Amino acid sequence: MNKKNKKFKKVDTRQTINLKAQFKKVDTGIKNGVFIFSGPLTIEQIASKLNKTSTEIIKYFFLKGKMKNINSLLDENEIGELCLEYNYDFEKRTNIDETKILTNLEVKDDEKLLVPRPPIVTVMGHVDHGKTTLLDYIRKTNVVKGEAGGITQSIGAYQITYKNNKITFIDTPGHAAFTEMRARGANVTDIVVLVVAADDGIKPQTQEAIDHARAAGVQIIVFINKCDKPNVNPDAVLTQLSEQNLTCEEWGGDVITIKGSALTGQNVDKLLEAIIATSEILELKANPNRLGLGVVIESSLDKGLGPVATVIVKNGSIVKGDMMIAGSSFGRIRAMFDENHKEVQIAKPSQPVKVTGLNVVPFAGDHFVISNNEKEIKEIAEKIHLHQIKMQNSEHDILSKDTKLNTKRLVVILKTDVHGSLEAIKNVLLKINVDGVSLVILRAATGGITKSDVELAKASNGIIIGFNVKPIKTIKDLANNQRVQIYCFDIIYRLAEEIQNIMKGKLDPVYVDEDTGEAEIKNIWKHTKIGVIGGCIVTSGEMHRSDNVRLLRDGVVVYKTKIASMRHQKDDINSCSAGKECGITLENQNDIQIGDIIQSYKIVQKK
Repeated sequence: MNKKNKKFKKVDTRQTINLKAQFKKVDTGIKNGVFIFSGPLTIEQIASKLNKTSTEIIKYFFLKGKMKNINSLLDENEIGELCLEYNYDFEKRTNIDETKILTNLEVKDDEKLLVPRPPIVTVMGHVDHGKTTLLDYIRKTNVVKGEAGGITQSIGAYQITYKNNKITFIDTPGHAAFTEMRARGANVTDIVVLVVAADDGIKPQTQEAIDHARAAGVQIIVFINKCDKPNVNPDAVLTQLSEQNLTCEEWGGDVITIKGSALTGQNVDKLLEAIIATSEILELKANPNRLGLGVVIESSLDKGLGPVATVIVKNGSIVKGDMMIAGSSFGRIRAMFDENHKEVQIAKPSQPVKVTGLNVVPFAGDHFVISNNEKEIKEIAEKIHLHQIKMQNSEHDILSKDTKLNTKRLVVILKTDVHGSLEAIKNVLLKINVDGVSLVILRAATGGITKSDVELAKASNGIIIGFNVKPIKTIKDLANNQRVQIYCFDIIYRLAEEIQNIMKGKLDPVYVDEDTGEAEIKNIWKHTKIGVIGGCIVTSGEMHRSDNVRLLRDGVVVYKTKIASMRHQKDDINSCSAGKECGITLENQNDIQIGDIIQSYKIVQKK
């Protein structure tokens, strides 16, 4: 055979990860004086492990004012309390199986194989403080004009080069609904750039961003934005920051603080230099010569490309054609694109890329791993999928529960453009509180509104909510024919307001008493056929024969009834206004006394 015609397959020299070799099963019990456990235990279970009787442990909690039985489940704090009572130290360990392997993966690299990697920087701050404008200036593009209302609605990742140094930026939404996305950004990152507007100071999302950064244990750099505006006082922001234990370097602290303007570019270069200097101090390193692993920061369903995931490589590298597992999703990478939509063949540590080829859309926040063992990752993905199903409440169970409770409910089919928006809007919807009405999210998925969505909404008497997605004409026509309402939004607070109004509209009408008149009994006559007649003077409003009435004695309602008859002298009348006299008899009631008050009212629907 001619050697020129031979095709040689390039050998992949990257280090691999044996996923199943990292499985760990925790054996609950006492080891070297330490009680090892992995989760909640019943009293019966822990009694056998501690060589105590269930009665003894039940008695212990009883004396503490807690009523328990052998099947009572003890949480981590109660287990720890019990161990200390019996002079044991305690340690909680994690069972690592298929469902937890990706989030608990341990990778150890030889120091000789590690090389410097670019910093991953998450930009955080309050709504409209200029996070996206700052990135816009850095990237020399105009993202903010394309965002609804100027608010970042989904997470984005971009890599830039500044003075031969690469920096990866993550832009997180400032809207209150996107708490989880900011938390996820903080957990992926090395450095948080906290953007605070000089004319507005620290706000709720600023405080939340500080909390997320601290929880993740990452370095914070503060960029005081909008210093180009007249009459602003950046030092007031420094004071607020010091109250949050973020003291700037010029005040003797250790927090780098830069005053500038994202709009004009003032001191943006100093911010980039501070990021590079901080990353050098942190000595960020990775091993590019291993199969890649990292985190999904955003995902969506593209009409042409199928499931698409934006990922950041934390260690190793990923190559077009690699087998990837991301949560319960898996597949062979068909293509990778950078933030400028250019196709790339290899993604190295700290690099963000969009990948295609997964079988289903992964969840934002899922950890991913590259593996050359296709069978292994399929098995793990299937176990994760089954675990996700087990952890979720069945749609039918939710619906049947509401039906049995005979509660009003709003059934929702939710479709969004990207997964980050999906999780944020689910949180917003589930926080809407309207007494007497429950909200059930029957389906939540990314992608366009489909025939299946309309059919499900019709079958469940629900509505469809679209966020940054709109139905095509054929779907609109189908929804109209099926009398299914579709609501589309691109601003999250408008969505919340509208859905709250829809839920309120599902409530049964509320009826209230509307007072129409009041009369005082001045005299009493007894009639053998009619009963007791009250000689009254109407003191306010107008009494109507058709009205309901209350009889008050000394300010207390004695009973409620209706007017049986109303007369003025010898004539039957239908009404009597304030200042006039009349005789009144009450239906099935003769218990009236001089000085009693008769109040008339109508039952009307509350507006």
